[in-house]
Amino acid sequence: MQNTIKKKTACPRDCPDACGLIVTIENGQVVRLQGDPDHPITQGFICQRTSRFPDRQNSPSRLNRPLLRRHKGGEFEEITWTEALDLVAQKMLQFREESGAESIVHYRCGGSLGIMKHVGDYFFEKFGPVTVKSGDVCSGAGEAAQIADFGEFDSSDYFDFHHSKTIFLWGKNVFVSSVHLIPELKKARANGAKIVLIDPVHHQTVSIADIYVQPRPGSDSAIAMGIAHWLFANNREDTAASEYCDHLEQFRELAFSKSLAEWAAIADISPETLVQLATAYADGPTCSMIGWGLQRRRHGAATIRTIDALAAVSGNLGIAGGGASFYFVRRGAFDFSFSDASLKPRSIPEPQLGAGILAAKDPAIRMVYIWGANPVAMLPDSETVAQSLRSREFTVVVDPFLTDSARCADLVLPTTTFLEEDDFIGSYGHHYLAELKPVVAPPEGVLSDHEIFRELSRRLGIAEGFDVDAAEWKGRLLNKLKAAGVNQADFAKGYVKSPFAADVLFANRKFNTPSGKVNLIHQLDVQLMQVPQKSELKVTAVSTGKSQASQWPDGTQEGPTDAVVHPSAAPNHNDGDIATITTGKASMQVRLSFNSNQRPDVLLMEKGGWHLSGRSANSLIEAELTDDGECAVYYDTSATIS
Repeated sequence: MQNTIKKKTACPRDCPDACGLIVTIENGQVVRLQGDPDHPITQGFICQRTSRFPDRQNSPSRLNRPLLRRHKGGEFEEITWTEALDLVAQKMLQFREESGAESIVHYRCGGSLGIMKHVGDYFFEKFGPVTVKSGDVCSGAGEAAQIADFGEFDSSDYFDFHHSKTIFLWGKNVFVSSVHLIPELKKARANGAKIVLIDPVHHQTVSIADIYVQPRPGSDSAIAMGIAHWLFANNREDTAASEYCDHLEQFRELAFSKSLAEWAAIADISPETLVQLATAYADGPTCSMIGWGLQRRRHGAATIRTIDALAAVSGNLGIAGGGASFYFVRRGAFDFSFSDASLKPRSIPEPQLGAGILAAKDPAIRMVYIWGANPVAMLPDSETVAQSLRSREFTVVVDPFLTDSARCADLVLPTTTFLEEDDFIGSYGHHYLAELKPVVAPPEGVLSDHEIFRELSRRLGIAEGFDVDAAEWKGRLLNKLKAAGVNQADFAKGYVKSPFAADVLFANRKFNTPSGKVNLIHQLDVQLMQVPQKSELKVTAVSTGKSQASQWPDGTQEGPTDAVVHPSAAPNHNDGDIATITTGKASMQVRLSFNSNQRPDVLLMEKGGWHLSGRSANSLIEAELTDDGECAVYYDTSATIS
């Protein structure tokens, strides 16, 4: 007899939508995921990636026993949890005693955005502090830019753009990265709003845009400065801007340092197109929704700062329907006071993790512990990351699957999926909070991250104050919300909007900068202010609806990966040919796919391909840092096709 039940939970995968989920379970096995119609953002549907998650949840490739190599280069063999945990604890104590806690690297990224993951960070703080990452490989430049400009990085309410007359999508493909914006943008457009898309990549969001502009990659700052030039020249700036903006005159001088035609030429668009953008922007209130790709370039922070400045001088800050939205604060409602914010552990910039591990001295890195992450596939310079993990005395990877990174480990510990976890989730795409509840039990032989840390805390002598169950820790994490009148019972009833979020950010035109005013950017690097001497093909690995980062379905990472280019970018090849992509870092075979809608200087690949299968675009990418925020420079690597 078939036993079918449905349970609610939420999605902590690395996505801005942080959906509410309804999970269908038959005879103890997850068979379907659907969007919760009661969630204000999800509204009953979810993305393709997560709707296919039951295949991953039930995959025969899933690990259920710890795996150990007893010597470097040897084969994995199954061991017991007791042996595995004893070994991890023994190595950690040994390395701390002999070389100091900083000889151990703890690395976690966005494999899960669950709030309980910060309790694991605290475990390493209590033990060490150990060496950690600095910066943020995904959003560091944009966060740093908005902190420099506004003193914080947050956004107005998710639905505030329904007050906008014009909505600028700066490098944002909502059909892949923010699917729940699609019906809302269509609704706004039907109600008279104009949607403007600026993106060097041609994608499906073009279908809902009134204006689409396809500029030179990395030239968004020139467009923003050109629009500012037009506003100033036509007296369309906010006459009160000097009251809440520092460096206004210097910003004006910067805008006028180039003619409108010169700013347009830098962006490789016509002056008439730039004027069209400027007149659309001036027809406000105008909301700027900023995609994450813009700041993954060498001058990514400066680019975001020009868009911030444009929003400020045009009067589009602190008003309904305005704003420059890059990020929503996802952790701010939770209480992390148990952690010592004054600690300054040794750190390695995240985009340069591999090289940083190899180069570290006094002490050298002897052990690496990785969880919630697959850095070999997801960080730049994949092979150096892999080499750094393979060459340590002891590398531990915690994952449900034998990923690229796990294959570089000495010990692999199997862990739970998000459907088996007890947690909370905030979102970087809206202000709603949700609770995760385990909807099924994990396979026999699998421990959650928190259970692993509890076991280790007992072996390492740091159990006091730490070794309690997830329910106790969740209560601690809610202390800040409890003080604001929100308790766990509210989560049990449904989804909670953060009580600390403003409906309209900066409504009083007061900013958390030292002066209380917007800190307008007023200098730009020369590379942002000139037409490149030559056109170069740039590797651009973008998110795909087929996979959440490197979490590809079984059987999909075989053979050469696709590389989408304009036909003129590969004049000696035909559509479908196997070709070689070469950069200053590496080469890889690809299958060419011609698309005349793309620019000739853009080489599109799918994000998260597996290094072991020769499909990792990140193996081609130099490990560089952005101009601020220690973000990865994913989109400025030049390539040739042969």
